[in-house]
Amino acid sequence: MEKKKLAVVALGGNAILRGNQKGTVEEQNKNVHDTMENLVYLLKEGYNLIITHGNGPQVGNILMSDDAGVKMYDLPPMTLDMCVAYSQGQIAYMIERNLRNVMKEHGLDRNVMSIVTPVVVDEHDPALKNPTKRVGRIYSREEADKLAAEHGWIFKEEIKANGGWRRVVPSPAPINVKNAELVERMAREGNIVITVGGGGIPVYEDEKGMLQPLEGVIDKDLASAMIGSLVKADELYILTDVPYIYKNYKQPNEEILEILDYADTKRYLEEGIFAEGSMAPKIRACMAFVEKGGDKAVITESTKLEDRRYGSKITMHYE
Repeated sequence: MEKKKLAVVALGGNAILRGNQKGTVEEQNKNVHDTMENLVYLLKEGYNLIITHGNGPQVGNILMSDDAGVKMYDLPPMTLDMCVAYSQGQIAYMIERNLRNVMKEHGLDRNVMSIVTPVVVDEHDPALKNPTKRVGRIYSREEADKLAAEHGWIFKEEIKANGGWRRVVPSPAPINVKNAELVERMAREGNIVITVGGGGIPVYEDEKGMLQPLEGVIDKDLASAMIGSLVKADELYILTDVPYIYKNYKQPNEEILEILDYADTKRYLEEGIFAEGSMAPKIRACMAFVEKGGDKAVITESTKLEDRRYGSKITMHYE
């Protein structure tokens, strides 16, 4: 019997919440349902799937709601790791429910399970002193300055979405994913597993080996690449809002980079071809995945999954 391929599918933020939306439950469920429709192709092809997702807008909204509760009702504040855990359960529930409904519409029958996932980081990671991870919604310069003065939050200007300012928090690198062996076993048995949501809940191991919480948000693409490597997945799909990787993106000399090998990708990255605030982290995640044995990593729009002509593919080598 032929072994089924195992793929990790990393859902970008637009799979859940679009930039021009308020973020109502109805909007988010519609977006998730549409995205799940695009995964039907992989399921019909017989893939075993692990689904990961971002949480930037949601965890930012949770932080804002928490701050309002602290101010208005004198409630104790939630820590950032608890906010990430909150968002994991919230988003995974939306994915699981909508995926079950989509599969029923297409006559497919798979178990779907969601796992609240701690991801281990280094408590001395230099990234903890250099906040870069964008969370929450986009503000005007005046709004951002007011919030920074009130809360001590740090904001950076947005590259995309016609400018604006967005809060940034520390983003330590993942070094291990808890329950990876269990995730692999369940996925290879044909169950669809939702894990490392929002990059995972950041924890570190103290001198006694105990897990301790840490204030940060882990990059979901790096965490997706890590779980892919740990479970020995064949393919990694990073779904975003563009169909390809582009060289000189939105410049007069823009060029589609459809098939890349590891060496060329590394060279482009070192030359600064890819923006740090958008494509560069995704490309690093793809490189990490193929470097550790993955067959290929694909960056594309979710709507293009079924069309083999679309998507930028990164492999170790190609003919």
